[in-house]
Amino acid sequence: MIWTILLIISFSLAIATHSLHQTHMFQLNTYKPKVQVKWLFTNRRRLITQSVGVLLLTAWILLHLPSGVIAAAVIFLITAYLSSKKSYKKPLVYTSRVIRLLTTLGILLVGAVAATIILREENVALALILPGFYIFAPILVLLSNLINQPIEKAIRQWYINDAKKILAGMPRLTVIGVTGSYGKTSVKFFLSKLLSCEYNVLHTPESYNTPMGIVKTIRNEMKAFHEIFICEMGAKNVGDIAEICDIVKPKHGVITAIGPQHLESFHSIENILKTKFELADAVGGNGFLFLNYDNEYIRTKKEYPNIVSYGIKPEYDMDYLAYDIQVSSAGTRFKMKDENKREYEFTTKLIGTHNVENVAAAIAVANKLGIPMEKLVMQVKQIKPVPHRLQLIKRNDLLIIDDAYNSNPSGAKAALDTLSMFEGVKIMMTPGMIELGSRQYECNKTFGIQASKVCDYVVLVGEEQTKPIYDGLMEAGFSKECIRVVSDLQDGFSFVDHINAGGQEKILLLENDLPDNY
Repeated sequence: MIWTILLIISFSLAIATHSLHQTHMFQLNTYKPKVQVKWLFTNRRRLITQSVGVLLLTAWILLHLPSGVIAAAVIFLITAYLSSKKSYKKPLVYTSRVIRLLTTLGILLVGAVAATIILREENVALALILPGFYIFAPILVLLSNLINQPIEKAIRQWYINDAKKILAGMPRLTVIGVTGSYGKTSVKFFLSKLLSCEYNVLHTPESYNTPMGIVKTIRNEMKAFHEIFICEMGAKNVGDIAEICDIVKPKHGVITAIGPQHLESFHSIENILKTKFELADAVGGNGFLFLNYDNEYIRTKKEYPNIVSYGIKPEYDMDYLAYDIQVSSAGTRFKMKDENKREYEFTTKLIGTHNVENVAAAIAVANKLGIPMEKLVMQVKQIKPVPHRLQLIKRNDLLIIDDAYNSNPSGAKAALDTLSMFEGVKIMMTPGMIELGSRQYECNKTFGIQASKVCDYVVLVGEEQTKPIYDGLMEAGFSKECIRVVSDLQDGFSFVDHINAGGQEKILLLENDLPDNY
């Protein structure tokens, strides 16, 4: 009995750590069963090797060794210890939903423990029940979610209705929706800074751009004195933007860019375009629709009323044009014409030409909402870089250009253009770009070819997903000795620290950083 209890305790620890990991991945996969199943399929080799290994070894020990219970308990303890030592960039957040999920999962596991106690004398039963529950932990997480689905749906709807009531009680509030394949977070922060000089502004924090993230912002942060709410709207499927618009009812909309982002779920550029313009459909003729005419997909959409166009390419006729752009490591200077063709000069500490695109969007919106351009000139000077989006960080003898947030083909090329402006030894560290569907290999290979023209060294994080970049570098004739493939960022930084720069400054571009579920 004592050894059976020890086995149960060790099993409980192993299954708990394994189940927490699976729950964590489910959270990172936005609680979507289809996405989780796809993640499980993608990682099937590692999961099967680990789980089947535990299953076979434990079953054999329990069936063949006289002291098999003790040995099996040791295996479970070792498994629990190794699982608990895993480190994550973004740890599991114990939200109310996660707690409910774990509670249901715990009830299922108690059943396993109870069966073990009842059948403690039957080693065959032990050999099947305990390892069996371990190997099926990923399925149990999905089963627990399915069991909880009715209550989760009811709770979700209650929160949404509560957020709608709050917004309905603020008839003077102006809601501005911001969406796009990329650039939306930067535009949101820049616009908030510009509008705050005359209005009380609330914006969704960080990258809160899902329905429940937006609902949480409204319920926790919205106050009676707020005059403008800037709502970043993210999407991975057709209909996602329409769902958010149904909650917040945007008065004005900004569409920053359209590109091959999240193609794994969208499947085509046409679906991305349709989804992003769900914001335009929601705005209708009630407010202004701000469109980036630099983008080839966006400037073709001219059927909407009250379009205000902006961009940096003078060959396209637009209402707000930024031009004569001068970029250096110290910042950026540019001129801009408003819709009346009056010229103004702006300076900012931001680096990168594509940041001028994002600032131009914010200027256009702020000016149309009544803030004079002369006042915006001063506000633009005070804009700070958004973390992990071409953010400059000085670390000893290393200058880091941190562009680690969610890379895409356009942004990656712009980041390389920014790196090329610096003097010194140019290094890029990247795990490559993801969620590009059938175009993933092509886009990453092109990225490698582009990097070969700028970088002195390239550090590739993860051998498998960076192979297209490696192929692009090789095709472009990049020196093999100047490429290092590492397993993680820590090894990458170690390599960079040992590069002999010959007295020059080392400039490191961090391009993208994959989440824990990759």
